[in-house]
Amino acid sequence: MTDHHKNAVGSGGPVPHILGHWLSPFRLWFTAPSWEHLLVLVMGAILSPGKRTVTACLRITGRAEAANFSVYHQLLNRARWNPRTLAARLLSIVVASLVPDGPVVIGMDDTIERRWGPRIAARGIYRDPVRSSHGHFVKASGLRWLSFIILCPVPWAKCVKALPVLTLLCPSERYDQKRGRKHKLLTDCARQGVLQLCRWLPGRDIIFVGDSSFAVHTLAAALASTNSIRSAAQPHFRDEGSFFDELLY
Repeated sequence: MTDHHKNAVGSGGPVPHILGHWLSPFRLWFTAPSWEHLLVLVMGAILSPGKRTVTACLRITGRAEAANFSVYHQLLNRARWNPRTLAARLLSIVVASLVPDGPVVIGMDDTIERRWGPRIAARGIYRDPVRSSHGHFVKASGLRWLSFIILCPVPWAKCVKALPVLTLLCPSERYDQKRGRKHKLLTDCARQGVLQLCRWLPGRDIIFVGDSSFAVHTLAAALASTNSIRSAAQPHFRDEGSFFDELLY
């Protein structure tokens, strides 16, 4: 008689040891079962040619028909681990490895993850930046994310790489109204992210780079109150804008 559990369809192949070694700096914040599930999802995300969903990760790692497939979904919505703590650890590793000295350049930009359905509670209707033009407005339904990205030169690539270290969800105004919360604008989330990153990088000069969406006085005031920020770059200005060597307040 064959062992059903030993020969279960969809058990998948083992995770390479080198992957666990690369991610070992984050091992402390996961339980043993959650860590094993995380390694599977990371391996699947690396191998998936298309969308990096949990289902796609399980399929490409040979676990599409695994009986315990739900535990991989629960890692993201039920397991107890702190993403902010992991973001701080990731930031320290990236900065120590690629930007050991000099100013740290951090880009900030928002993106729309196109999602539909009643279960996606925080989604909203936003302007589609890809399909819209100056005279043509196209709407998109989805989740709005704000990403903070380390812009660091890579010597062997002879270019600047963008490495995300912190991503914040910006819920829609309707989502906050239904829950009786004060709605946070994109710039409010940016201010919180900027101050958090400054606390994680004490004593380092930081240059924040953003487009015209972040050209507001409230965010500029937050930047001015933080001593570790040397300057804030703004690539798109109105025609009547003025340029200065330093920010004046």
